[in-house]
Amino acid sequence: MLAKVLSSAVLGINAYVVEVEVDLASALPAFTTVGLPDGAVRESRERVQAAIKNSGFAFPAKKITVNLAPADIKKEGAAFDVPIALGILAALGQVKHARLKQLLILGELSLDGTVKPIRGALPTSICCKESQLAGVLVPVANAKEAAIVGEVDVFPVQNLVDAVKFLNGDLEIKPHTVDVEQVFSEASQYSVDFSDVKGQDHAKRALEIAAAGGHNIIMVGPPGAGKTMLARRLPTILPRMELEEALETTKIHSVAGFMQPEKALVATRPFRSPHHTISDAGLIGGGHHPRPGEVSLAHNGVLFLDELPEFNRNVLEVLRQPLEDGFVTIGRAAISITYPGRFMLAAAMNPCPCGYYTDPNHECTCTPGMIQRYVSKISGPLLDRIDIHIEVPALKYQELSAKEPGESSAVIQARVNRAREHQSQRFKGSKRLFCNAHMGSKDIRKYCRIEPDSEELLKSAITKFGLSARAYDRILKVARTIADLEDEENILPHHLSEAIQYRALDRKYWL
Repeated sequence: MLAKVLSSAVLGINAYVVEVEVDLASALPAFTTVGLPDGAVRESRERVQAAIKNSGFAFPAKKITVNLAPADIKKEGAAFDVPIALGILAALGQVKHARLKQLLILGELSLDGTVKPIRGALPTSICCKESQLAGVLVPVANAKEAAIVGEVDVFPVQNLVDAVKFLNGDLEIKPHTVDVEQVFSEASQYSVDFSDVKGQDHAKRALEIAAAGGHNIIMVGPPGAGKTMLARRLPTILPRMELEEALETTKIHSVAGFMQPEKALVATRPFRSPHHTISDAGLIGGGHHPRPGEVSLAHNGVLFLDELPEFNRNVLEVLRQPLEDGFVTIGRAAISITYPGRFMLAAAMNPCPCGYYTDPNHECTCTPGMIQRYVSKISGPLLDRIDIHIEVPALKYQELSAKEPGESSAVIQARVNRAREHQSQRFKGSKRLFCNAHMGSKDIRKYCRIEPDSEELLKSAITKFGLSARAYDRILKVARTIADLEDEENILPHHLSEAIQYRALDRKYWL
């Protein structure tokens, strides 16, 4: 007695079809699962046996062999519980085989037969569409997420009994549908706004430039100056996500298991703020069973590293590849997995160990050597990839007590969108350039040409202020973004002057 059930598993952020083959043999009772199952898959036998019995079905006293094909890829998670249970019942003749060949089936079983939510519902639905199957059978909690794809019939089930009745034609379950446009619109609302920020006009201007050009930014200032508050509002002024971006971001969060049942789509720019005690695997991704890290969870959004010097140096160094390439490759002996990881890096730090080096209201207790050791924890190659450095001073009472709200995120975002449109036209046809921050040396020479008087200004600034050689290209890229914000085709002297200000920390702290 043999039965086949179609299911799926996730590799990276994409799903592939898995054939769950169940064979019942007349031998001593046993339950064996093959096909490179992990611990959670092997433990399914206990859940499946209890769920079948508690749902009112007879569990066979036979030798049960379950094969998960393809057998050369490791399978993990509890999503195979429902297909294994249905395979056993189909082999017994209690479930008709016709629909089993048309649907992808996933779900974790509780001991009473209830179907619990699983990870990766969206990639599974996309896989079903690409495989031209009739639809997917998923837990009720995952129905909204799976239905986002469209053109795929999504059948939600609450328990094993309902799944059996539906497959046998005794229960009608209408395909779950969602209004993608409405869901996208509702999910694209932010809970914070730049109008909440008092003062800090210089920092807000720098964040606007960073958002307009996709530049990485670091903020240096004493505790309580508002660095974290500013960073949390950075996603609200980035361009609105397109549906394609939202689907890709949702796939990552779904695979990582971070999707809430009531949430079908990640339509706002992600903001990830890991603690400084995070490991390199937690930041970049990996582990025994590879999972997306904070870098991938911040894809299409902002990765905020607060107290930057407190991070382990090895952890910070692993950021260099995704900052450069926009993706993360995790290699293992048996397989190599690539996760997307194109994000804006926003970092914050105190100017010294005690935090009050630049605060006029508090006395700094740090020696020059302590300050130097503190800031030297940030390596040159990482700093090389941060275009904008700004100081965020402590707020004065007059600024804190001001009753007039600041500029809203919507107003700032409109200017950012206009600047991004200029960049889209400039880089039209390029597959690697999406904004000014992505320009290399060759692109800078092509798109950031300056007049002789501007050249003299830049030369004078680098000579007088002792700016590093790496600052030259960064200044030109930031100046190009400032010109885009002003709808200027050429980089003018005042654009360069402002861009030079955003490298002041280069000479003050690191040289």
